[in-house]
Amino acid sequence: MRRQPCFPFRMAIEIGAILEGKVSGIAKFGAFVTLSEGKSGLVHISEISTGFVTDVNEHLHVGDDVKVKVLGIDEKGRINLSIRQAQPKPEAPARPSRPAPTQQRRPEPDTPFFSSESKGPASFEDMLQKFKQDSDSKLSDLKAKEDGRGRKRSRK
Repeated sequence: MRRQPCFPFRMAIEIGAILEGKVSGIAKFGAFVTLSEGKSGLVHISEISTGFVTDVNEHLHVGDDVKVKVLGIDEKGRINLSIRQAQPKPEAPARPSRPAPTQQRRPEPDTPFFSSESKGPASFEDMLQKFKQDSDSKLSDLKAKEDGRGRKRSRK
């Protein structure tokens, strides 16, 4: 013999379901919503609106009818709800199209990728030699500055 449920018109609350409810209380951290199934849940302040919410009272009032999405049910039976996720996503503003480039950019001939003689791409050895020369000149400049500072700081 099968037992009939006591309340056949009541649905089980499932995660991801979108339900209708009524705001039954407001706190600093969110709003309590009574669902049509007779249970109540909490809409956290971060789940009220897509923008930043500083005061729940600016967005909700006790008695407001709201559409909520069930985010989760914890081990104590508390229901976490979201008004923000129950609303359709706002369309992103259309991005302006970029103008087509007028010409292809090429490296300047003074860069280390070009040898000075041929104005064509330099070989790896040429680039390595130029790097060593630049590095040596920068190191010598740095040492000269350090030597100058050391002499100025010594006092009698």
